[in-house]
Amino acid sequence: MNRLQKTIFPLALALAAAAAAQARPAATPATTAANSLAKGGVEIRRTTDGIPHLRAANWRDLGTGVGYVQAQDALCTLAEAFVTYEGRRAWFFGAEARPALDSTFGKPKNVDLDFFFRSFADAEVLAQYRAQQPAGLNALIDGYAAGYNRYLADARSGRVPAAGRICLKQDWVRAITVEDIYRRMYAAQVAAGYARFASALTGARPAATAAASAQVEAGAPDLHDKLAQTIGEQPGIGSNVLALGRAATGEEGAVLFGNPHWYWGGPDRFYQMHLTIPGRLNVAGVTFLGVPVVMIGFNDHVAWSHTVSTARRFGLFELTLDPVDPTRYQVDGQTEAMTAREVSVDVRGADGKPGRVTRTLYRSRFGPMIDLGSQHAAFGWGAARALAMRDVNADNFRIFRNFFYWNQAASLDDFIAIQRREAAVPWVNTAAIGRGDGRVWFGDIGAVPNAPDDLRAACATQLGQGFARIDPLTPFLDASRSACDWRIDPAAVQRGAMPAAAQPGLLRQDYVANMNDSYWLSNVHQPLEGFPALFGGERKALELRGRLGHRIALGLLDKPAPSAAVLGERLKGEVLHPRVHSAELFKEEFLAQACSASSVQVEAEGGARTVDTGAACRILHSWSGRAEAGDRGAVLWEAVWARLRKIAPEKLYQVAFSSAEPLATPAKPRLEGAGAAQALGAAVLALEAQGVALDAPLGSRRYVATGGQRVPLYGGCHGSGYFTVACGYDDQGRMGPDSHANSYLQLVRFGPRGVEAYTLLAHGQDEAAVDNGQGSAPVLRYARKDWLRFPFREADIQRDPGLTRSVLRPLAAGGG
Repeated sequence: MNRLQKTIFPLALALAAAAAAQARPAATPATTAANSLAKGGVEIRRTTDGIPHLRAANWRDLGTGVGYVQAQDALCTLAEAFVTYEGRRAWFFGAEARPALDSTFGKPKNVDLDFFFRSFADAEVLAQYRAQQPAGLNALIDGYAAGYNRYLADARSGRVPAAGRICLKQDWVRAITVEDIYRRMYAAQVAAGYARFASALTGARPAATAAASAQVEAGAPDLHDKLAQTIGEQPGIGSNVLALGRAATGEEGAVLFGNPHWYWGGPDRFYQMHLTIPGRLNVAGVTFLGVPVVMIGFNDHVAWSHTVSTARRFGLFELTLDPVDPTRYQVDGQTEAMTAREVSVDVRGADGKPGRVTRTLYRSRFGPMIDLGSQHAAFGWGAARALAMRDVNADNFRIFRNFFYWNQAASLDDFIAIQRREAAVPWVNTAAIGRGDGRVWFGDIGAVPNAPDDLRAACATQLGQGFARIDPLTPFLDASRSACDWRIDPAAVQRGAMPAAAQPGLLRQDYVANMNDSYWLSNVHQPLEGFPALFGGERKALELRGRLGHRIALGLLDKPAPSAAVLGERLKGEVLHPRVHSAELFKEEFLAQACSASSVQVEAEGGARTVDTGAACRILHSWSGRAEAGDRGAVLWEAVWARLRKIAPEKLYQVAFSSAEPLATPAKPRLEGAGAAQALGAAVLALEAQGVALDAPLGSRRYVATGGQRVPLYGGCHGSGYFTVACGYDDQGRMGPDSHANSYLQLVRFGPRGVEAYTLLAHGQDEAAVDNGQGSAPVLRYARKDWLRFPFREADIQRDPGLTRSVLRPLAAGGG
């Protein structure tokens, strides 16, 4: 190398190094954190309203973060739930007592819940669960258990604060294992089937009496009411979803609004979180407590939401019993024995003494035995016939892996392909949008019994025909013929399930919507028809909430926005505008009938009473038809409509429902004689009996106690036609942990920088937030309709005014 080379070469190297340094991005908090997590651990950042953003380098560490933060915010709810799923409620809380808070499985006796989970979420089920999940999901679950346990240990040792966790020292609060998480997932899996019938399944016994009559009255209100709810025991559990495409946005983009009307407390309440593995996963939204994947939410490519589906996920089979042995049944002319299994549950008496209760549970080839005799005698376990139940989701272990894959979906087409491939969605409809995509998707595609209408017709029984008068959706088949079992289709992913290609799905460029009516009218311009009855039925009247939801979508389409951003702003206002659709449609016609005189005779307790209705008429005439917290008249109208809803539609309306005009019919309420005035008078008496003024502001009857404040709310129960739902169940109208209402709300679109999301979490992150405890900030935000621009991108997280940061490092071997 000559002198010139010796001079130039080092200079060139120096210049190249300088250029490379200039081109290389400077170290940012994100890259620094990512590098620091390469050694393991999870970074926990919380932003405004306490939303956790979790970042890790691998699935297990990410799961550890999820378990840790959920325990921070909801330890007592989770700990009690794990007792439930383990089948130990009778030991800790009393055999005859019931859960204090509502959930998808309702409020059966503790001992019945224990028998249910010990029988149905057994070791074989848990082994199948783990075997059928991808490695990444199993690692998340492993990590969740470790993270929950770590928080519990930290809180009990005083290493971290545990304010508000009043259960911390209770003996039922324990460390968990991965089996607890799989049990929790199983509970969600069968929420629309077995879990709703826990007492009827675990209490089924062979009869020693004559067979029950096959005659079924048209009424059977107890059974009808139970089957009318797809999920849980309370009417109105469900959701709204609107997805508007390029016809509404004017560009290659869409807007999605999702709003589950869900539990404010208990084990199934939603928890909001943001999960990141750099380069692999970046998803935000909500999940059930105890679950480590996002179930409703968005990533940088897709956004989705769910509504409770009308499709039946279970079926009944009528067994013809052996005349001399009610535990044997006939199939194709031969008898076979039921499988009997003894199950024991530990109980503790009021005196603290331990005991054990044992039951024998029976199962046929068609499924476990069920006794519905407490709801209707004809459907009990008699000497000649009995019923077996089969839940399609009992063998559907694909549910949470479906969500796991959705969390990583790269486009709307990818999202739809996952849904069709897995056919796993358990009991909800799905709506979704994609980045740079003007289409919108609706699908009632998941796990559904393969019991089409022709099979049901060929396999009907006399008892089944009676059952159909109570519930026409549930397949009720003759088990004396093996040909009457659910059909097996090689195209289906699960034995006895319907293939995805045979289920309702719709891609549109204008809109799709669902407000818990059937799939039939997901878009008024393209009804979905020709599907089996078990999906919920077609050409049936929509609920008022459904009619209003479609009107909102059509109204936005009538005045197309110049962009998805503008449409999103419009939608944010529309969906929280508490319109009372029953009043919008029928108030003036009703008042014209009810207010022709100033008083009316009303039958009441103690005899007929003359009721002055003049003040009520003036209040309702001047009422706007809205239900903001300060509006006067909404309370009175709800009392009126509660009475009108009990009248059969054919008697209430002059114009019957027409499938050609689904948003306009039924119409023209017309009550004979003084019927309208009497309904108004009865409402006046009811409010007087409760000590409620006829012109009481809504917020005096619909409020939540949080952080020491009494906060008025807006909206109401779905039966009155509210799109914005708030339903309390005590006599004072207070909302709280046992209410169901708007829960997690998200409004999502995709802009040039990716996802743009706004969210609200009405009940807050903390389990005590709507029980007059801590964590009130999200509740107050919801009450003032102050949408939170979700900090999804790293720069937004970094500048969030509420940002806090901590890192959970891996524990040393043997660490607690």
